[in-house]
Amino acid sequence: MKIAVLALQGAFAEHEKALHRLGIETIELRKKQDLHTRFDALILPGGESTVQGKLLKEFGMFEELKYRIENGLPVMATCAGVILLAQTLVNDDRNYFKTFPIKVVRNAYGRQLGSFHQKGTLKDIGAFDMEFIRAPLIASASPDCTVLGTVKESIAAVRYQNQLAFTFHPELTDDLAVHQYFCQKMVH
Repeated sequence: MKIAVLALQGAFAEHEKALHRLGIETIELRKKQDLHTRFDALILPGGESTVQGKLLKEFGMFEELKYRIENGLPVMATCAGVILLAQTLVNDDRNYFKTFPIKVVRNAYGRQLGSFHQKGTLKDIGAFDMEFIRAPLIASASPDCTVLGTVKESIAAVRYQNQLAFTFHPELTDDLAVHQYFCQKMVH
């Protein structure tokens, strides 16, 4: 199994470290040529969604990744990655892949100073320490989605077909349960 991690900006190295701890091989996606390497799944990391979206288009990677996601490539998104997948952004007129039928509010908990830690439980995963840093909020999800967890009465984790979205940063904890769930349940 080989998992690609979008490595244009953001917390990609932390995702790679978590996957390596699970014995999973990774590849960094930095340029269009990287898409020619075979990989079984994709992680869209936290960071700055506007920068990631802009670079995906500038480097000619956007359309190919959108096509692969729409055609079943397993993808896990954290924080900014959730914004990239969201069908609708409530407080922003930009849209990116639009493959996940959710409505998302950018920076819903405030700026960097509004970051927080929350203990919670994720369906099919269990207890998990969640790190929220300038996190988005999932305002609503299509009935076709499975909500995996909530925080402060808002959706924090959700699954839709081949896609997983977490508004927090599982890669910033020592707990590998989220990455393990993705590898075991989503990647074939």
